[in-house]
Amino acid sequence: MFTKNSNKMAKTQEITSPEINIIQKGTEITGNITCSGDIRIDGALNGTLVSQGKLVVGNSGVIEGEVKCKNADVSGNINAKIYVEELLQLKSTANIVGEINTKKLSIEPGANFSGTCNMGNGNNTQLNGAKKEAHQEVQLV
Repeated sequence: MFTKNSNKMAKTQEITSPEINIIQKGTEITGNITCSGDIRIDGALNGTLVSQGKLVVGNSGVIEGEVKCKNADVSGNINAKIYVEELLQLKSTANIVGEINTKKLSIEPGANFSGTCNMGNGNNTQLNGAKKEAHQEVQLV
């Protein structure tokens, strides 16, 4: 009825969950943050944020400086140049001042945005490397 079968061993699977970095409310960071996973800001950042994943800015989150990420959901305050490779979602409590460069933009009623917005195919939102300039100066001789 019961036999020992040493050929069949239980397989273990390594379950990988996406890494999420969290800057809690009450935390203030001055400097640059670079991460390969997702990040949530409920505190304050004064500097540059580069994320290969998704950025979530909570209601109490504040960012001053520059933001580069793949996707972003914003409920808090950002005063920065924002480069989003795919989709930027501004929730009803979002307050944005600055320059937005994104492929897609979603704005809920109640969100505040003051600045410029460039939308396109994502070529202007590079995460690895310098920002492509949309306009080049031409000097006449």
